[in-house]
Amino acid sequence: MLTFHLKKKEKAARRGELVTKHGTIQTPAFMPVGTVGTVKAMMPDSVASTGAEILLGNTYHLMLRPTAERVAAFGGLHAFMNWPKPILTDSGGFQVMSLSKLRKITEEGVRFRSHLSGQEYFLTPERSVEIQHLLDSNITMCLDECVHYPAEKKKVADSMRMSMRWAKRCREAFVDREGYGLFGIIQGGVFADLRAESAKTLANIGFDGYAVGGLAVGEPQEMMFDTIAATTPFIPEDKPRYLMGVGTPSDIVGGVLRGIDMFDCVMPTRSGRTGKVFTREGALNILNACHTDDHRPLDEGCSCPACRNYTRGYLHHLFKAKEILGPMLLTWHNLQYYQDLMREIRLKLEEERYEAFALSFLEKHKKW
Repeated sequence: MLTFHLKKKEKAARRGELVTKHGTIQTPAFMPVGTVGTVKAMMPDSVASTGAEILLGNTYHLMLRPTAERVAAFGGLHAFMNWPKPILTDSGGFQVMSLSKLRKITEEGVRFRSHLSGQEYFLTPERSVEIQHLLDSNITMCLDECVHYPAEKKKVADSMRMSMRWAKRCREAFVDREGYGLFGIIQGGVFADLRAESAKTLANIGFDGYAVGGLAVGEPQEMMFDTIAATTPFIPEDKPRYLMGVGTPSDIVGGVLRGIDMFDCVMPTRSGRTGKVFTREGALNILNACHTDDHRPLDEGCSCPACRNYTRGYLHHLFKAKEILGPMLLTWHNLQYYQDLMREIRLKLEEERYEAFALSFLEKHKKW
């Protein structure tokens, strides 16, 4: 089991720490995404240098390649990818929805064809938990179905209730051990009553943490915020709360304001590879011609190698020349920016000044 300490609250916002076998995570926390056992364009030590304390891997991708059994033979995902700190693995449900071919969902599970080879697979709640056990994931996620937005309420309700039945099967299949835990996933679209029903159902089953899934799938940010605010009051206060796959800087700041403890998103790494940069003054695109002769660093307040050692003009040149160093440096910078933001969030919570900080940040960066 996992241990979660709630250290301080400011209204709904929370400051805590989550203890696992592979280390302690200070919350609120942002988890860089290492989908297939690597954070793209980064070495594990480089990721750790930004302050990241936990990474995310993915059941769907790792079950296809190289297979969970092969990872287990190498000693688990920590050893396989040389990351000694905690790992959370997504259950694969979202990727089955978004990537796989010829998907067919039944009460038993989901049958699909790999987007890589076309080979047929059958993923059940029990098999998802087994795969994550083989990966040696510190935080296992329940298998669930994620419905696209918009969707009719009946479809959302039926899907959510099946996901709740799957969650019970995941709980029964999970092997409890010290330093490891299982998170249930709250579904229900943007319907507050369905979210409340889902959260209550999962709380009755009992999990080590609770995730809010099925958001950032097309709904406006304010609708997402309203859904979070309607959901978190029904989550047990003594357990961590994870908002899945959501992670613009303003999403994170607004999510913490409404009671979320953990986040993940591909945005900082994907943006870094395509030239988008997050800075304390806002976002910029290094490919724009205005950076050609710019001698300034990306961000005066940042300690990453891109900002310490290189100018905007040089980084612009790397991207124009399609040199791989450009995406590497911008990815590193974006991850550093996100971890610096999480440190500032935690500090403001400790000082009980978070609400004022959050409202100012959201006003300044409302376009993010």
